[in-house]
Amino acid sequence: MLSMGVQAVLVVVLLGVASTVAGKGNVEIWRNQVTLTCPEAGKWNEEIEDNNGNQTYTFIYTSKAQYTCEYGPNKNIYKFYVKGNVCENCFELDGNTLFMVIVGDLLLTIIVMVIVYTCSKKKSSAGPPQPSKAPPRSGGRGPPVPSPDYEALNPQTRAQETYSTVVNRMG
Repeated sequence: MLSMGVQAVLVVVLLGVASTVAGKGNVEIWRNQVTLTCPEAGKWNEEIEDNNGNQTYTFIYTSKAQYTCEYGPNKNIYKFYVKGNVCENCFELDGNTLFMVIVGDLLLTIIVMVIVYTCSKKKSSAGPPQPSKAPPRSGGRGPPVPSPDYEALNPQTRAQETYSTVVNRMG
């Protein structure tokens, strides 16, 4: 088991290596069209028809493939490996756009909450419901008087067992 210090150093080193940029080349995919950008103007694969020293190469994506660009006085080689899913009717959603949509939604929600709070504060109720003030009972404190709206339970209809007879019949 590695100590926390060693784990932290490994994480920093691995993240530093993973974030290192290999060059200035770029691959852009828009719908079914792929654009490869070489760091400098150079010579592309032999199979490419338009190979007159362009910095970019654009083609319609059909399947995964590997492309190379040879550029500079030292004839540096930059390799592209293109593999992905393309769609003619799809749109790419940028991370910044998605972030701005979420932030905008949060701001609008907060604004609506403030408006509702201020409007409801002006029309607040008189407070918690007050108990009704019944006339005082005569004769001191006795048991509460049952309401005439409710009928008392009949002792003959009540079951004396732990569970109701309806439950015993069902089970």
